[in-house]
Amino acid sequence: MAVLLTLGAASLCLGSALAADPADAGSAAKPNVVWFMADDLGYGDVGAFGATAVPTPNIDALAARGMKFTDFYAGSTVCAPSRSVLMTGLHTGHTPIRGNARVPLADGYVTVAETLQDAGYRTGLFGKWGLGEPGSEGVPTKQGFDEFFGYLNQHHAHNYYPAFLYRNEEVVPQPNVVPAGAAGREPRFGVGYAAKKGAYSAEVIHEEALQFVENSAKGPFFLYYASTLPHANNEARRRPGGGSEVPGLQYDTETADRYLPDYGAFADRDDWDDATKGQAAMIALLDKQVGELVAKIDELGLTESTLILFTSDNGPHNESGHDLDQFDANGPLTGLKRTLTEGGIRVPTIACWPGHVPAGTTSDHVAYFGDFYATAADLAGVEPPPGLDSISFAPTLRGYPDQQERHDHLYWEFYEQGSKQAVRKGDWKAIFRPLGSQTPALYDLSTDLAEQHDVAAEHPEIVAQMVAIAAAEHVPDPQWKPSGKVSNPTGPKRGKGSTR
Repeated sequence: MAVLLTLGAASLCLGSALAADPADAGSAAKPNVVWFMADDLGYGDVGAFGATAVPTPNIDALAARGMKFTDFYAGSTVCAPSRSVLMTGLHTGHTPIRGNARVPLADGYVTVAETLQDAGYRTGLFGKWGLGEPGSEGVPTKQGFDEFFGYLNQHHAHNYYPAFLYRNEEVVPQPNVVPAGAAGREPRFGVGYAAKKGAYSAEVIHEEALQFVENSAKGPFFLYYASTLPHANNEARRRPGGGSEVPGLQYDTETADRYLPDYGAFADRDDWDDATKGQAAMIALLDKQVGELVAKIDELGLTESTLILFTSDNGPHNESGHDLDQFDANGPLTGLKRTLTEGGIRVPTIACWPGHVPAGTTSDHVAYFGDFYATAADLAGVEPPPGLDSISFAPTLRGYPDQQERHDHLYWEFYEQGSKQAVRKGDWKAIFRPLGSQTPALYDLSTDLAEQHDVAAEHPEIVAQMVAIAAAEHVPDPQWKPSGKVSNPTGPKRGKGSTR
């Protein structure tokens, strides 16, 4: 595995571009840690990863100031389980939430936020949680966060003009009107679309996140910024403008169900429909907000004491009605959200920590969301809980790939649209349909990144290894079966991590 230095970009990094010696790491002050996660942003949606449809100058600048990861993976291929992996440091064969269902994260799991909180960090979550409803043991303030503002329910988070948001567990009314008839199957959670629009949630949440940084400037702090951009409002897909909800002006009448969206630089793209313009505008807004967060950190003099990790929770969506062909959102990869092909789980990831992470570098270290736990604990100078599927990638961040411990393999399982599993071991990738299949497809990612050529018949010995790994990594949980979620959730089942 290599870390490649681009000398021209190195000069863009504020402060020294030389990494600190690992021997000095223990004596260094605990850094602030920012995990900025986009929602359904594809590997090919970011300029630094080859995108051309929508300029992303601020995210690209973050990459120029830091390290780009080419082989970084989400915890899952949809929202809730990916977040569960991030918080618990357990892959989807072990983590308690393995699909998009209203299952709260149980008290028995120690989250990365709790570990950082115990290490003296002020912890804040802004955006979409998805791991616990109001009144449950899974709400953020019971899972290690001092402050929370945003959406608890992931379906509620579809709506960018909600009637309410949450501050901790308190309802915060918003100046939007969501008719009960528009709320579909879950009206009590605020799902739907607004008839009157007064405040765009992504902007409201963004201001709260910036305020948290300002209030926490004395540090150390952990900011989990779980943006909802550019996720679709699925419930609005068949309405004018599609599911790509953007900021804009409502009509004056209280009963109007149309508003004037602001498509920004894409408003005059006559060859694009409104949903496509909206998707582009949402990516552009995401990029703008990344830039504003970085500017706030720089303004407060926190540049060299703050690690920023930017990523996406899974691959790109096809849920707003926009024209996918205009974006090439998965880049060289195959598949979208809800698939275990590379396009569904490999995500654009950037680390920036001037003076510590070498600027203008690219790493092909293979890592995934579960590794954030061990990494954050490592940087905070504390031990993570035992039995995690997590390896710190701090040596890679500091520019010492030769000292980096590596996974023998990575593992995923998923239950929508028929159960499936995936294993990556070195350059080999196996995909199992259904879960437990003895005849997976096998791909060599070194020559077939797009996973177009199944070579299982040519490598029976590799297939046998992959079958054994998949069987060992899947720990059955009565909540999750190939047929779907089972009621009566049970308590946590902490399995020894075996992906090391």
